[in-house]
Amino acid sequence: MRPIRLLDTTAFRLTLIYLGLFGVSALALLGYLYLATAGFMTRQTTETIQAEIAGLAEQYRTQGLPRLRQVIEQRSAAQPHRASIYLLTDPSGRWVGGNIDRWPDAEPGEGGWLTFPVAVKPDGLRTENRRAVAQSFRLRGGYRLLVGREVEERLQLQTRIKHALSWGLGLTLLLGLAGGLLMSRGLLRRVDGINRTTEQIMAGDLSRRITLNRTRGDEFDQLAANLNAMLDQIERLLDGMRQVTDNIAHDLRTPLNRMRSRIEVALLGDSDSEALRPVMEQTLHDAEAMIGTFNALLDIARAEAGSERASFEEVDLTNVVSDIVDLYRPLAEDKGQTVETSIAESQKLQANRHLLSQALANLLDNAIKYTPEGGEIRLTVADGPSITVEDDGPGIPTEDHEKVLDRFVRLDDARAAQGNGLGLSLVNAVAKLHGARLVLTDSEPGLCVRLDFRGRRNQNKEEYNHAFTRSTKVAQDHGQEAKA
Repeated sequence: MRPIRLLDTTAFRLTLIYLGLFGVSALALLGYLYLATAGFMTRQTTETIQAEIAGLAEQYRTQGLPRLRQVIEQRSAAQPHRASIYLLTDPSGRWVGGNIDRWPDAEPGEGGWLTFPVAVKPDGLRTENRRAVAQSFRLRGGYRLLVGREVEERLQLQTRIKHALSWGLGLTLLLGLAGGLLMSRGLLRRVDGINRTTEQIMAGDLSRRITLNRTRGDEFDQLAANLNAMLDQIERLLDGMRQVTDNIAHDLRTPLNRMRSRIEVALLGDSDSEALRPVMEQTLHDAEAMIGTFNALLDIARAEAGSERASFEEVDLTNVVSDIVDLYRPLAEDKGQTVETSIAESQKLQANRHLLSQALANLLDNAIKYTPEGGEIRLTVADGPSITVEDDGPGIPTEDHEKVLDRFVRLDDARAAQGNGLGLSLVNAVAKLHGARLVLTDSEPGLCVRLDFRGRRNQNKEEYNHAFTRSTKVAQDHGQEAKA
C-alpha cells in the first residue's frame, strides 16, 4: 500500500478524474452562488442610490434649491455616521450642502460611479476610513449633486463569503481526495488478494482459490467466482491430462506387447501364409482398437477446445436421432432388445452435426451394450430440446456419476465390459461444446442419461455457489495450515 503504488492504480486515476469533474462542478456552483449574492447586494446599493438621486432631482425641479438643501440637511442629520453620503455644490464647485465638505478625488468609473474613502465615526468617537460608492448628477443651473453610500460592510461581507466559498471548495476537494484514497485502497486491497492468489497458483499451488464475500456479491465477487470456476476447470483438466497420460501408457502397452509377441513368434517359425492369417487378423484388431482410442481422444480434445464451434449449423435434432436409431436398432434386435422412441417434431438447434451424432451413437451403443437380453431401451426427444436415453442395465452408483465422465474410467462392476472408457467422456465434451448439461440419474433399474440443451443457462448460480464454497473451504484449510 505504498503511496507511489497507489498513484499508479487505475482506481486512483479514475478517482482523480472524478474528483476533477466534481471540483469543476462545485467551483461552478459556488461561483454562481457568490456572483448571485454579491450581485444582489451591489444591485441593491445601486438602485437605492439611483432612487435617491431621482427623488432629490425632483425636489429641486419642483421646489427649487432651498427645498433641496433642506431635504439634504434632514437626511444628513438622520445619518450621523455617514452611512448615506450627500454633497451639493454650486457651479464653481463650492459646498452648498451635505455631510461631506468637498468633492471626492476619484476618477468616475463605468456609468459615472465613484469609489472613494470616506471618514466615518461608527461609535461617535474614533474615526475610520471606509470605502464608499456614489454617483453624481448635474442639476439645472450648473449645480452638481453627489449621492452615495458607505459600502465597507458590504465589501467585507462579500470577502467573507468569498473566503467561505473558497474554504468550502478546498474542503470538498480534500474530502473527495481522501474518499478517493480510501476507495482506491479498498479496491487495491481486493485486487492484491487476487494477485497474491494468482502468484501462488503460478508458483505451482493449484489448490489456491480467491476468497469471496457472499454478503457483497459485487463485480469483484463475480470476477472471483468466474476465476475460481476457471481454476477448478484447469485443475480438473490437468488432473485429467495426467490421468490420460497414465491410462494411455497402461492401455496401449498391453496391445503393443501382444502385437510384438505375435510378430516375433511369426518371424521365428516357418509358418506359411495360412498360418500367419490369424496372427495378422489379431494384430489388425489390436491396431484398430488403438486407432479408435486415439480418434476418440482427438474428438474429445477438439470438442473441449471449442474449435468446432466454427462449423456449427442449424441441425434438426429429430432427423439426427432418427438416423442413429435406425442405425442401431438392428443391433439391439439381434440381442433381443426393444428400442422405444418418443421423438418430438422439429427440434432445431445450432450444432456440429458430426460430433452430436457421435455422442448420440455412444449413448445408444452403451445402452445396448449393458442392457440384458430381452431388456428395453427408451429414447426420448422433448421440447427444449433435450435427449434422454434409458436402459435396463445394472446402472452406475450415484457416487460414481461424476467419475465416469473422466477419460479411461471403467468401473469394477457389471458395467465394466470391454471398452476404452472414453464413451461418456466424449458425450460430456460434446455437451459442453453445445452449451448443454449432461445429467446421469438412476432409472431403477438401469441408467438414465439426459442431454439438456437448456440446462447450461441455469448453471450460473450453481457455479457461483460452488466457487464460493470451494474458495471458502480452501481459505479455511490454508488458515489451519498456517496456524499449525
